[in-house]
Amino acid sequence: MISIEVNEKKLDVNDGSTLKDAIEQSLAYYIPGTTIGILKAGTTKEEATPEYKIFTSKGEFSIELKGDLSLWNKYSPGFTNVKAHWETNNSIAFGPFETDVSPQRIEQKFNRYDVFLGTGGYDAKNTYLMFSKNRHVSDYGCPANCVVGMVISGKQTLTKLRQGDTILKIEPVIKWETLVDKLTTDDLNTKLEDGMKIFTYFNVDLFDEAPEGAEHFLGLIRRNVFNVDAFTNSFIADDSLHGETCPYEHWEARSEGSVVVRTAGAGFGRTFIYKEDRTSSAVHSVIGLVSKGIELVKIAEKGSKIALTSNPKRILLIGMGFDEAEKLLGERGIRLEKKGYTGDDAVIVEQQPDTTIEMIKGGVVNGTGVKSDHIINVEFYDGLAPKTLDFLRHSLRLKDRPLGPLPVFFTYENTFLFRTQKGAESYKEIIPENTPKTKVLAGDIGVTNQAAKRYGMVGVRLVDDDKYGPSGEKFECTNIIGKVLEPERLRDVKEGDTIYIREVS
Repeated sequence: MISIEVNEKKLDVNDGSTLKDAIEQSLAYYIPGTTIGILKAGTTKEEATPEYKIFTSKGEFSIELKGDLSLWNKYSPGFTNVKAHWETNNSIAFGPFETDVSPQRIEQKFNRYDVFLGTGGYDAKNTYLMFSKNRHVSDYGCPANCVVGMVISGKQTLTKLRQGDTILKIEPVIKWETLVDKLTTDDLNTKLEDGMKIFTYFNVDLFDEAPEGAEHFLGLIRRNVFNVDAFTNSFIADDSLHGETCPYEHWEARSEGSVVVRTAGAGFGRTFIYKEDRTSSAVHSVIGLVSKGIELVKIAEKGSKIALTSNPKRILLIGMGFDEAEKLLGERGIRLEKKGYTGDDAVIVEQQPDTTIEMIKGGVVNGTGVKSDHIINVEFYDGLAPKTLDFLRHSLRLKDRPLGPLPVFFTYENTFLFRTQKGAESYKEIIPENTPKTKVLAGDIGVTNQAAKRYGMVGVRLVDDDKYGPSGEKFECTNIIGKVLEPERLRDVKEGDTIYIREVS
């Protein structure tokens, strides 16, 4: 027998076992084809840091010690299993516990997220571990040099703490450096060695303060995979939603494990996961934190596809029927209000609120339905018209959603013309690509390229044509991007209607 760890779970397996055996025996979360990270025995070294994780009844947050550490070193063993005795808008106090500090009767300035010691009634027998929520001035009966550190991550947890909540435990953060003997693989036949530490996935906790950024991230990982498109010593990045807008919501330092979306400038829409601490940035909104499996993030190499989970999981009703949506929401304690068409064949095409975090907070979602014959299944030609499909998927939000609205602009005879709601042709290139040569077939979808004035127009014909493309333009002005699988569904649509495009592989 040999001893290994799978996602921090200790396991004894038979000598000669493989990764497949370890995953099956440990019941580890794993997505076939994704990269697994392995640290071999003796390949890491640990280094103490001035950081500590504080685990509470409302979640965890991290602090960094500073200045004179004597107070922390002397009294921190007594900070565990203490409750929040009182709170104000400016601070929260855990305790009391007995110390021999010397309280001072003086007002002091405290910065937001300061960690400090105070006393009740200027009595050291009633000492408290305190956290500042806002910049303020007050007299807490503090000893000299009472500020021992500051909260550096998990600040949303601090805002949730109330009187009666408990500090469950405090642990030092031990950072490790990977030495030469590490391995990434997707080969499940890899033989195991004694002492191996195996990581099949990581988990991200998303912040309530960044609902739009969290939804951007949930759209990125809709298949529970993070693509390592960029790799440096300090971060990995997924470029799948590069160019998709995301608002700046949450200012916080980019500490180790931070999940960050760039919101402006070159690379906007990219998602980063940090392996090392970096300062806060006016163009990087911090939307979550890796709470498990940071080792896999650190091991992963460029080109890897690594599995992950999120907390919370995404709620996306678009593309569902109402019965399925009600069941899903009911399991999460959320009520569904139906709008639009609600028949048995209804398909939800809009949801309000639009983000998972807002749905969970509000407890109710409005879902708008349409008849299923408004859903147009399409096969796209990615290898033939990648630039044009990037324009269309961006315009219809098909990069992160299963359905995209496409309003009917004009119809005549057997031709149907559409304009996307998002006028992306003003900033997305539609260069000529995959232009027809001899004939356009019934059901082909064409987009007018930049060789014509009406570029960006989307068209479909229900009959073959050997002269004009689906959008009514000459062949050289038409990019063929795919085909409608059930073109007869278009026969009854008219100007002012909206159809919904669903991509089918």
